[in-house]
Amino acid sequence: MNLKQLEVFLAVAESGSFSKGAEATFITQSTVSQHISALEREFGVRLLDRTGKGALLTEGGKILLQHARQVLADTRLLATAMERFRGVEYTSLMVGGSNIPGDHMLPDALPLLTGRFPTLTVTVLQGDSHEILEKLKGEEIEIGIVGNSFDEEGFSFIPLGHDEIVLAVNPRHRWNGRKAIELAELREETYVFREPGSGTGKTVREALSKAGIDMDELSVKAFIGSNEAIKHAIVSGLGISFVSEISIRKEIGRGELAALHINGVDLSRSFCLAQRAGRELSPAAAAFAEILLQMYGIGGSVVGKNVPRG
Repeated sequence: MNLKQLEVFLAVAESGSFSKGAEATFITQSTVSQHISALEREFGVRLLDRTGKGALLTEGGKILLQHARQVLADTRLLATAMERFRGVEYTSLMVGGSNIPGDHMLPDALPLLTGRFPTLTVTVLQGDSHEILEKLKGEEIEIGIVGNSFDEEGFSFIPLGHDEIVLAVNPRHRWNGRKAIELAELREETYVFREPGSGTGKTVREALSKAGIDMDELSVKAFIGSNEAIKHAIVSGLGISFVSEISIRKEIGRGELAALHINGVDLSRSFCLAQRAGRELSPAAAAFAEILLQMYGIGGSVVGKNVPRG
């Protein structure tokens, strides 16, 4: 059974004539008969009675007519849906962002995407960098921005934007007013850190290890999974922490937090646009990825074809 056979059957059933069915489907009457006979053999029942008054539906034919109409209607809907998919119209897009990109980068880029494609609906899922990669692996999202590149198979990473990680303290801290501290002074303090899966934590751990300090040597009061919660913990005096400079600009401006650097330690990083390796992006995801690269890109290109320009 194929769609053409159902189309021919529907034309004959609705017109009550093999000849009219042939005209409606642009084939010969003999070909119409072949299609109908093939369906009857397929189902093992007669579908149409050939009478002097035309082609009349049998009871089995009536059942097939009902379902054939639905199948062909769904086929037309499918074609429309795919057309919309290619044009990024009336479709949806699932993207992900780890804490900092999800709070600061994606919201800035979304108006450009929805301005280009007003009927597109975007859902943003957040989590730490490892959670975003898990969502990519599980195909819950198509693309994501994470806080670092990771040595994991099945993903591709493109550098996206620049971020400086700083040591944040509250105004009552003895280091407030200093621009930088020495590496050895880190061992004197109490900290609150992000959860192990964060890109911020990965960057700090690697940079300190390179400078000769193991983060496990530091006194940690709490591990917290939210950047906002980290900021509140610093303000309340629970401890100090390494945070993205982007994320505390407002607090610095209001005098609620101060940012310090560590002499001789490079805590700069690039965020990364992550996607499943070797997979072609949908037009909507490819369009959004191009917008992100235009806004924040350092270099590279996105795996994806036919990027709509609006």
